[in-house]
Amino acid sequence: MGGIKVYIPDDVEQRFRRTAMAVYGYGRGALSKAAEEAFSQWSSEKEKALSLFEFVGDPVEAIEGLLEGVGKSGVELQHEARRIRARKVLR
Repeated sequence: MGGIKVYIPDDVEQRFRRTAMAVYGYGRGALSKAAEEAFSQWSSEKEKALSLFEFVGDPVEAIEGLLEGVGKSGVELQHEARRIRARKVLR
């Protein structure tokens, strides 16, 4: 069996301990069971998300040419994006 040492904020640790003991009891192994469940669930969610975005090869090559038909340079697009963000902030 493996072991992982993690550092989390005190308030998160307290909430985790309180909830783990409420679910699994106050006996030995309650935190381990809860941590295993949390790690497993987190891993499953992230694996699903990552499977949607499988990159084959170089990611730069994957996006190269996507803005080819836009008709504006990268600098012009950056300036336009800045103006759009500024308008949203001012609203």
